[in-house]
Amino acid sequence: MSAALDIFRALGDPTRLRIIHLLRAMELAVGEIAQVVGQSQPRVSRHVRILAEAGLVERRKEGNWVFLRLGKDAELAPYWTLFDQIVPSQAEMLWQQADLARLAAVRADRSRAAEAYFAEHAEEWDAIRSLHVAEVDVEAAMTVLLEQEPIGHLLDIGTGTGRMIELFGSDAEQVTALDRSPDMLRLARAKLPEDAGDKYALVLGDFGDLPIERGSVDTVVLHQVLHYAQAPEAVIAEAARVITAQGRMLIADFAAHGREELRLRDQHARLGFSDEQIETWFTQAGLNLERVESLPGQELTVQLWLGRRHGARVLPIEGRISA
Repeated sequence: MSAALDIFRALGDPTRLRIIHLLRAMELAVGEIAQVVGQSQPRVSRHVRILAEAGLVERRKEGNWVFLRLGKDAELAPYWTLFDQIVPSQAEMLWQQADLARLAAVRADRSRAAEAYFAEHAEEWDAIRSLHVAEVDVEAAMTVLLEQEPIGHLLDIGTGTGRMIELFGSDAEQVTALDRSPDMLRLARAKLPEDAGDKYALVLGDFGDLPIERGSVDTVVLHQVLHYAQAPEAVIAEAARVITAQGRMLIADFAAHGREELRLRDQHARLGFSDEQIETWFTQAGLNLERVESLPGQELTVQLWLGRRHGARVLPIEGRISA
């Protein structure tokens, strides 16, 4: 009973209720919440501490930032169900909508900063990537993981300069390359083979809302893209939505690290990922984590995570039937 009292006491404050509603929308940093609710970061941190002590919120430190998400303990399920069933008053509905609008504005500001960076450095992007770890090693490891079966319809999310479609496009039946930067798509288009025909589709779009039909893609690749996502679990879930029943997803990104300058200088929203994080997000999206490969570099380690649909049967190349 004391646990229930602690929970209801923690919820007995308007700001803390606002924080809970924001975290139901997405995982957020303390500073982002402070921007949305219009309060100082120390004050928000005190509210977060009370919610965390009651088990309602989990904290995860990443560099100089602290990210928050709703508590996942099974004992909390009835409380989240209660939130779903409560009909807010007109006044509560208005402040919830206002908070979500301000949250969208904060995310839009970050997206604009990232897009400005991409546009400014588009020509140098391949070179910037190569500073972290030799791309030839990353590409070789990715090839080994994907060459065991046909690629089918390939979706390259965040194609950048188009290196992934250059690397795997010839072996695919169909290629969709998506990026939110027109400058990047212009560079990627320059790398298409002369006989590309209608096999290649270069699409302007966002990785959080893919303009692609459900269950239409065989292989999804996210190469050095996920660390730009404010909500990486949502990006993985959206990518999983478009994967076929036999589909797979390959993520190449940094292992968790503490290089804070990458967030400030290069607009990285996340300082890498742990295997546990990726496996959790894969599971939530209906994927099994099938393989993990580590490629240590001088500064950072590149990690490869290969996920596959739950219950999917792996078919060798000679046993696959083309659609």
